[in-house]
Order: sequence, then structure tokens, then C-alpha cells
Amino acid sequence: MSKLNANSVEFGSLTTTQRNALTSVSDGTVIFNSTSGALEAYGPGGWRTVINLGVISATGGTTSTTSRTGYTVHTFTSPGTFTVTGGSGTIEYLVVAGGGAGGKGSYNNSGYETGGGGAGGYKTGTLSVSPGSYPVTIGGGGAATPYAYPGQPSAFGTTISTGGGAGGGNATGYAGEFGGSGGGGAHPVGAGGPGVAGQGNPGGAANTGPNSGGGGGGAGAAGAGGGPAPGDGGDGYSSSITGAPVYRGGGGGGGNSPSKQGGLGGGGDGGGNPGNNGTANTGGGGGGCSAAYGTGGLGASGIVIVAYPS
Repeated sequence: MSKLNANSVEFGSLTTTQRNALTSVSDGTVIFNSTSGALEAYGPGGWRTVINLGVISATGGTTSTTSRTGYTVHTFTSPGTFTVTGGSGTIEYLVVAGGGAGGKGSYNNSGYETGGGGAGGYKTGTLSVSPGSYPVTIGGGGAATPYAYPGQPSAFGTTISTGGGAGGGNATGYAGEFGGSGGGGAHPVGAGGPGVAGQGNPGGAANTGPNSGGGGGGAGAAGAGGGPAPGDGGDGYSSSITGAPVYRGGGGGGGNSPSKQGGLGGGGDGGGNPGNNGTANTGGGGGGCSAAYGTGGLGASGIVIVAYPS
């Protein structure tokens, strides 16, 4: 299966499927595995990697080699481990935390002009990897009862994104909470919660006018301020790490009438009882509620995606 040239030795090239289909292999046989990019030798213990020629091979999450041309993409929607089994090089990553819940209303007539939940923190970048394990954590979205809660962090190895802040509610305090992106403020004077620099944006503030719940902050834009109508949630970012562009990290819309839109990227619309939930695995914030004793929408769970050249 090898060929001696004037200045080189050429080994036969087989895919993993072709290699495994061989019916008789002699000890000492050497091939180039075009699937893994490794030079492999056969012995009493089976096939062993002699050297990986720079092509990363890894396991973990849901793997696709077709969604993005020339790349292998690993998508995690639940906790797991990204394990590099061979090769080394640079990978791309996207880490989105869970979104915060929309604000919860109180008992009085002005007690349902609540803020939208902030989007989960959004981090993207590159990292040099070599064989080893990289733990993955997926942040859950914020719960909406008995009060509005922030989202939970997501992590890829040592890269951590902060959960989105809960929207302000008349039952628990008017200001939106701090988070990856901040929650929107509640009527009458709630300030928008701040966001984490490099991960998200602040929520929109309420004002003393009617229908003034602020929108939750998004990864790509701040939430809109309330008054005379509730504020829209801030838009998220678009990423093509999986091949096609997808928005994630939208803030939830502010509560009360008329209902306001959640931001692009999974933010829940404000209005109704309960407010609308963020879209799963986008890190979107939940929408604020529009009823006395009402509850906001649930924050969306986060996601981690890893990609590298095939």
C-alpha cells in the first residue's frame, strides 16, 4: 500500500470506512487515514495513530460535517465535554448563556408594566487546542415564578458567559437586573439593568408615563426605553459559525399594552399573562407580563458551538 518515490514514500490513502472494511491486514501496515488526517499503523492492538498531520479530530455534542462547507461543527444544547482526540490547531467558539425572565407584576392597577428579561451573555472567539478535554456547561433560562430570576452562565473550558438579568417587576423592585445583558426597568421609575462589557447591553428604562416597561438588553443592542408604549427588546447578534447566519441573544420585550417585540435572536415578546418565553437555546430574554399578579416569560436556555476546518 506504499510507493517509494525518488524523494519520498507515498502511503496508501483510505477513509475510516474503507479501512474498517479491510478483511485481512498484516501487522506493520501503514496508511494515511483521509477522514482523520492521521498516519496510522496496524498491529496486535488494531489501528493506532502514528502521527496526526495537523487536522483536528474531536468528539462531543451533536456533530455535523455538512452544515458548513469545509468545517466540522459541534453543537451543545446540554452539558457535555468537547474532547480533542487527535491533532492540534485553532477552533472557533460561540458561548451563549441563559436569558433572564421577564418581570413579574404586582397586585395594583399599575403593577404590570414590567421589564423584559435581558439576553444571556454572548462570547465568540478563537482558541488554540491540542488533545485533551474541554468541559461544556449550558446555562438554563431564568424561571419566572415565584419571582423573575436571571439566567445561568454557560461555559466552554475557561470561557464563561454571564446569565441574562431578570426584568424589573413591581412585585420585587422596579429596576432591571444586571446580567450578560441587563433586564428592562418596570413602571414607574425602574432603571434598565447594566450589561457585561463584551457580552451584552443594558436594558431599557421605564418612565412615569403609562405602558412604560423597558425592553431587555440584547447581545447586539440595548433594550428600548418605555413610554408612552413598552420598549422593544434589544436585538442579538448574527453568527454563521454553523454555516447559515443565525441570530441569538435577543432581549425580551417590555410588558403591558400594546405588546412589544422581543429582539432578534430569540427574545420573547412582551404582553399577555404570562409574557412570552424566549426561544430555546438562543439565550433570549423572556417578555414582560401585562396583567396584575402576572408573570413574565421564561428566559431561554443557552448554547455552545465549536467549529474547525475538517
